[in-house]
Amino acid sequence: MKQSQRLSGISTFILVGLGVIIALLGLALAAGGVKLVSLGGSWYFLVGGLVMTLSGLLIARRKPAGAWLFAAFLVGTAIWAVSDAGLVFWPVFSRLFMFSAVGLAVALVYPMLKRANGGVAGRGAYGVAAVLAAGLAVAAGNMFVAHPTVAPTGTGPGLTPVEPEKAQKDWAHYGNTEGGSRFAALDQINRSNVDKLKVAWIYHTGDIAESDGNGAEDQLTPLQIGNKVFICTPHNNLIALDADTGKELWKNAINAKSKVWQRCRGMAYFDASAAVAKPASSPVTETPAAPAANCTRRLLTNTIDARLIAVDADTGEFCQGFGNNGQVDLKAGLGDVPDSYYQLSSAPLMAGTTVVVGGRVADNVQTDMPGGVIRGFDVMTGAMRWAFDPGNPQDKKAPADGKTYVRSTPNSWAPMSYDPATNTVFLPMGSSSTDIYGVERNKLDHTYGASILALDANSGEEKWVYQTVHNDLWDFDLPMQPSLIDFTKDGKTVPALVIGTKAGQIYVLDRATGKPLTEVKEVPVKASNIPNEPYSPTQPKSVGMPQIGAQHLTESDMWGATPYDQLLCRIDFKSMRYEGLYTAPGTDKSLSFPGSLGGMNWGSISTDPVHGFIFVNDMRLGLWIQMIPSQNKGEATSGGEALNTGMGAVPLKGTPYAVNKNRFLSVAGIPCQAPPFGTLTAIDMKTQKVAWQVPVGTVEDTGPLGIRMHLPIKIGLPTLGGTLSTQGGLIFIAGTQDFYLRAYNSGNGEEIWKARLPVGSQGGPMTYVSPKTGKQYVVITAGGARQSTDRGDYVMAYALP
Repeated sequence: MKQSQRLSGISTFILVGLGVIIALLGLALAAGGVKLVSLGGSWYFLVGGLVMTLSGLLIARRKPAGAWLFAAFLVGTAIWAVSDAGLVFWPVFSRLFMFSAVGLAVALVYPMLKRANGGVAGRGAYGVAAVLAAGLAVAAGNMFVAHPTVAPTGTGPGLTPVEPEKAQKDWAHYGNTEGGSRFAALDQINRSNVDKLKVAWIYHTGDIAESDGNGAEDQLTPLQIGNKVFICTPHNNLIALDADTGKELWKNAINAKSKVWQRCRGMAYFDASAAVAKPASSPVTETPAAPAANCTRRLLTNTIDARLIAVDADTGEFCQGFGNNGQVDLKAGLGDVPDSYYQLSSAPLMAGTTVVVGGRVADNVQTDMPGGVIRGFDVMTGAMRWAFDPGNPQDKKAPADGKTYVRSTPNSWAPMSYDPATNTVFLPMGSSSTDIYGVERNKLDHTYGASILALDANSGEEKWVYQTVHNDLWDFDLPMQPSLIDFTKDGKTVPALVIGTKAGQIYVLDRATGKPLTEVKEVPVKASNIPNEPYSPTQPKSVGMPQIGAQHLTESDMWGATPYDQLLCRIDFKSMRYEGLYTAPGTDKSLSFPGSLGGMNWGSISTDPVHGFIFVNDMRLGLWIQMIPSQNKGEATSGGEALNTGMGAVPLKGTPYAVNKNRFLSVAGIPCQAPPFGTLTAIDMKTQKVAWQVPVGTVEDTGPLGIRMHLPIKIGLPTLGGTLSTQGGLIFIAGTQDFYLRAYNSGNGEEIWKARLPVGSQGGPMTYVSPKTGKQYVVITAGGARQSTDRGDYVMAYALP
């Protein structure tokens, strides 16, 4: 009798406890549902929460009706989930998994409920429990499977063997070619053997970018010429390594200093003994004889403290005769330049014998900032050949004593491209200094902001300009190197450039005229409430090309790991003003999606010119923004925000506003919209259609609330860093939030190899064949993933055994 009573007490405890938990979960759901309904949102959470609460109370009172009511709730939830989100794995998972797990517990205690009421339970409840358990197991297993957002169509690139005369000789430019192809005509490593890649050598630079949230990251794509690999470090130290062993050949410790933006994305290389292409239409300036004995072959880099440096590629010594002891001061002519307000964040560009540099001007700090002048320097002497000042485009000379380049003009911080056939430099342009406040902008600011600008490399004369955002109020500056491709239109091959934007748009332009080769529509957009803001009534949308991660969000797109953080995201979404891609900031809280991080960013596009494809990686992060009226004389309120390197309060000094902004994340620190949060996409340029799109990255080294999950859940996370395409039918990428270098089959998007890195990477993978051994290597630098505190100084090379 005592044993029977003891079991009865345990059963009562279980039933009451489960009932109370379900009732509390239901009350929380209903409470949030009341708020959501008051904002015009879905009624599901209120109704479902009330049903769940009643179910829990009945179970706590040991009534079998509670289990039946929960079953009705679960069936209703399933119907709602499919009608709300469709048969798409992650959205349905978010809506059903947690409640199904609770349903499993209810099914298992149902026999207790029957016995508590004097009934006899059949085996049906255990059958239901088995079905639910199997469903949960299948769902959990599917978390570790990639769910393509666009399934392979079978139209991806095939395999074409490399013709020996067309094989890549060196990786001599940031994007492999001057035109940013990021494509290697090499196939020793290919789809059939990539899974055999092993570490060939590792080098430690000795320079670790220690981030305090102010933008300190390794983001390098190395160069390779002959038997040397060239690297630069976050403090702009220059190093040459043996291409086969990784042994250090020389090192020049520049040790540039800056409070923020510690990074070196790349370098430029010039060989004075090699022939330079001389296009008839715009002759390149003749190469002068080297004024000093050293530096026939030279390596050039920009620094975070605004210098252009040239060193001997053979010895690492500064180039005598170039500027002042191998250095040119890039602050010359800019006027007042407080520390870190002007920096060089991308590689210099070799355009014939002219070295072209832009510059990063800190965003949203104040109205009076250095100008965004673009300059061309003689590669041998460092003398300035021309300056393109977006505020004074007719004058190509340096300012007179006591004068400066026009201040606060649009700048070009991202990598540039060069077309030797026409001697044209293509520049991605940003906005004037207060990116999200346009009242003080003039006609030239409106002309050059958020545009692609084509200049003659010899003179700096403008050839054309094409704008992708009018009066940019979203910080949608052009963030990447334009990639030069041959594009077929109406049966004719047209020299073109293709570029992606933070707004998820892809533009294809005629290189000669700047006119779009695929359809661009001017779509009507709404204004906000900032007085005197010259809102544009329309904005461009590149509808002739796929738009990557730029869908128009609805409440149904909100997501969470559980229904509860999804509910809070829905409430946040309905609480904000959102009118689509071009929702203009105002004094209310508004949502920008994708936000100013992207979309696509500086990692740039890789191409497959053999088969006519491009490959695009993206991040899908929303940003909420609120303009705050203020008598603005102060600094920003968040640590590093005076230089706008992250999120939070930004001063907009000199305007009537400050601005508060942050990522649109759930309480768990997860993006509020449904996964994937980062993808890799193959686009067939012959049809302008997506051939496949797959999620990239797992939560192995990150997770909710920043807790590492240590699970390879293939949800697809934001990517920051570029891709490498090869004629071996492979796409390499390392710029994920987990610590891997991966290779994908370019034909179908299948991940076919990955290697664990010691820390994450934001670098660009590159590849070369050693002229000494004939072995193909893939090289990546790993200094730390964007959202990780783990930092390192690794350069890693992989090769076949």
